[in-house]
Parts: sequence; C-alpha cells; structure tokens
Amino acid sequence: MTAMPSLSWPVTIAVLFAALLHAAWNVSVKGSKDPAADLAGLTFGASLLTLPIVLWVPFPKMEVWPYLLASNVIHIAYYSSLAATYRYADISVGYPIMRGSAPLLVTLFGILALREHPSASTWLGVLLISGGVLSLAFVQGKQTGSWRGAGFALANATTIATYTLVDAAGARMNDQTLSYVAWMFFLEGVPFAAFMYWRRGSEFLQHLRSRWHIGLAAGFSSALAYGIAVWAMTRAPVGAVAALRETSVVFAMLLASALLNDRLSLRRWCGVVAVFVGAVVLRV
Repeated sequence: MTAMPSLSWPVTIAVLFAALLHAAWNVSVKGSKDPAADLAGLTFGASLLTLPIVLWVPFPKMEVWPYLLASNVIHIAYYSSLAATYRYADISVGYPIMRGSAPLLVTLFGILALREHPSASTWLGVLLISGGVLSLAFVQGKQTGSWRGAGFALANATTIATYTLVDAAGARMNDQTLSYVAWMFFLEGVPFAAFMYWRRGSEFLQHLRSRWHIGLAAGFSSALAYGIAVWAMTRAPVGAVAALRETSVVFAMLLASALLNDRLSLRRWCGVVAVFVGAVVLRV
C-alpha cells in the first residue's frame, strides 16, 4: 500500500473535534441508569439520521460490502463490551483502559494489515498518548472498578482496533468516504436495537420513547465523530489518527469531573500532559 501523508492541520483539528464529540456521548452513556439500552438507542438514532444520506450518496462498491458487514458485527461486540465495562468500572478507569490500549493495537496491526510503517516520531507520539491515557486509570491508590471491568475494557480495546482497521481499509477502497460511513451507521443501528428488543421486549421500547432525544443527540455525536475519524484515516496514517482520536479521554475526564463528580488528582493531570505532548509530537 502506498505511504500515507503525515497529519495536516485540517486533519488534526478535525480529529480533535471528533474526540470532543466522542467524549461527550460516552459521558452521557456512563451517566445513564441503563447504558446498554442507551447504546442501542444511540445506534438506532444514528441509523435514522443517516437514512436520508444513504438515499443521496452513491451506493458502496461491491468489494466494499464485506468490510461494511464485518464492521457491523464488530461494532455490536464493541457496544456490548462498552456497556459491560461501564457496568463494572467508573468512566475514569474503564474509558482510559479502552482508549489507551487501542492506538497501540491499531499501530501494530496496521503494519500487518495495511502495510503502514510508522515513523519514529509517530511511534513516540502514539506511545506518549497511549501511556498518558492508560496512566489515567491507574494513578489512584484505590480504584473505582474491578478486574472484571478491566477485562471488558481490554476486550473493548481489541474491538476498537479491529473495526478501526476494517473501516480504514474499506473507506480507502470505496470511491467516497461519506458513502461508506453513512451505510455503516445505517446498517449498524437496526441489529443492535433488534437484539435489545429480543432481550427486553416492551421495556426497551418504553426506554426508547422516554429517551428518544438522548438517542438522537448521542447518535448524531457518535456518527459525526467516527465519520470524521474514518475520513481522516483516508488522508493520514491510521495509527496516528487512532492515537490523536484518543485525546477524547482528556475531554472525558474534564466532562466527568464537571458532570459526574469524578475527581482529577495531580497525578492524573500528569497523564493529561503526556497526552498533550504526544499530540504535539504527532503533528510535528
């Protein structure tokens, strides 16, 4: 595969904005009394919002459909492990483990799957961001979580790395990134919602009716955030984009501190600084 150009300023700013959106919907899910149902509502909301787009954009190329279908299955595993993580661990613990491990896995797997060999500065930026993010979960002496929560978080990180590489390859293969992203979100919402209806029945429908505005808002944020990330991966190395995207953890920490009363210690601020330095290194 041909070498991808380095991160440009427009791509960098777009991915940082996507990181903020991603943090916002994660905090909204963690603050929910029923994260699994809210995640299903989120995906269904994103599916409804992308319906007009799939009617307008070109139909994806036939060779792209295996990637779209694979991404759909992997995203269901992602949302399931995400809900399980938030059931057993605080966002201040589970979110950094999930998002901090993923860039390392994406970068390593990207060498094999996409033939992308990161530069020394990219490796340094990825390591700084991943290390800084992971440190946010382990700097406190007493953890608010469990080994089970950490296990689900690591499983979630694996799904993140897998769908990231699948979607990067599929979007690069397709003629139009928007077409790939729109169809991906349109296909994703119905299966997960159907699964929740099979498990919960009318209880899930009542949840959707009572929180439809949350589902649409979070679905919009999720679709836009990941759509930007997929677009960025067609214009920059996948490892660099994946790492920069995880600055969302910094935004999540700040939002959780303000909205969910998760306290930020001095040592956690050191992790935030490491993430910031890593982002600068990626751009230099």
